[in-house]
Amino acid sequence: MRTLIRWLLALLTLGLFATSVVAQSAPTRIRFNLDWRFEGPSAPFLLSEAKGYFREEGLQVQIDAGSGSSGTLGRVATGAYDMGMTDVNAMIEFLAQNRGQASAQLQAVFMIYDAGPAAVFALKKSGITKPADLAGRTLGAPVFDAGRKAFPVFAAANGIDPAKVKWTTMEPALREQMLLRGDVEAITGFYFTSLLNLIARGVKEEDIVAMRFRDHGVQLYGSAIVAHPRLVQENPQAIRGFLRAFTRGLRDTIADPDAAVQFVRQRDPLIDVALEQRRLKLAIESAIATPNTRANGVGAVNKLRLEETVAQVVKAFGLKEGPQVDGMFNSSFLPSRTERMVFAR
Repeated sequence: MRTLIRWLLALLTLGLFATSVVAQSAPTRIRFNLDWRFEGPSAPFLLSEAKGYFREEGLQVQIDAGSGSSGTLGRVATGAYDMGMTDVNAMIEFLAQNRGQASAQLQAVFMIYDAGPAAVFALKKSGITKPADLAGRTLGAPVFDAGRKAFPVFAAANGIDPAKVKWTTMEPALREQMLLRGDVEAITGFYFTSLLNLIARGVKEEDIVAMRFRDHGVQLYGSAIVAHPRLVQENPQAIRGFLRAFTRGLRDTIADPDAAVQFVRQRDPLIDVALEQRRLKLAIESAIATPNTRANGVGAVNKLRLEETVAQVVKAFGLKEGPQVDGMFNSSFLPSRTERMVFAR
């Protein structure tokens, strides 16, 4: 009987140990919301998932397409998603408008677009060739478009009275088509999105006027990875692991953009591969590969520049007060500078 009892106790101990090991090895699930559809710029995330980089960090990451930065902000702020990609300028407005609420504890943890990709587009035949020509014109964009939301900053930098610009709202899929039909005289959009969408609709590149915000006195940051405060407080290691895996995926993407788009195609077989390869390269060249990121690595921000960004957004949007920079961007989760040097030197 004693032998039987010892044997049963041994089995129980072994079972409890095995259960503990399984529990410890169970991956942490993270729900991640992109800012837009599965297109070329989403490649670093999808590549990291497909190659197992997230799994190696003990994470099970669910990556879903988005419908614009404002939508992603809302989903992460409410806890529907743990992390997401969103325009940092829209985030500044969101935090300022929700000051004192739980949703205002949202934090950016990795700056993806060191240069804001927003731009104004017009057709040369409209006679619009410079920012001043937009006065008295009708512009179009979805109401949540990052370029439209940041247009007051662009207007202030170029001496345009925002009251003299009329806006027409449309669904994203109709933006470029309405410009071509003449329903609007100009549109706002990401440089690498609207430019290629116009070209895909048969417009010659030389017939397009593209005024990037960064070329006209607006040095705003672009899109960042944001995290829900619950994840920040309860599982900071998961955020660190996510950013390490993403940085590996970004490095692979930059090294071979054409191959990286194949991982986008796995999520959406209907994409135009050649078009998305060009879109991805434009995103890297225009928003990620800046002199700063080449010299110092991706992901981090310059505190003074971010403070200036907050001040510009607050003034242009007529906000009472902006968020504190130290509270809205948390750099403690970033991989080492060596890991973040993703460009060949």
